[in-house]
Amino acid sequence: MKTINIHDAKTHLSRLVEEAANGEGFVIAKAGKPMAKVVPLEEVQPEKKRRAGFLKGYAQIPDDFDTMFAKEIEEMFYGERK
Repeated sequence: MKTINIHDAKTHLSRLVEEAANGEGFVIAKAGKPMAKVVPLEEVQPEKKRRAGFLKGYAQIPDDFDTMFAKEIEEMFYGERK
């Protein structure tokens, strides 16, 4: 890994960053003392997009879904009505 002094790094930053992105990292030094290391980023994998309807046909929803168990739920809240 090559070492670049801070003045040269400021002067040639665009080229150095491009080289780092291509896998050629480098160290920035000040008065010969290493101060920072520039390395390429790991490529981020994009999240897979979710597909709407991919389970279509695996389950059936009854027509009375919105009112299912309404009587039982009412009894739990209010008790049995006569």
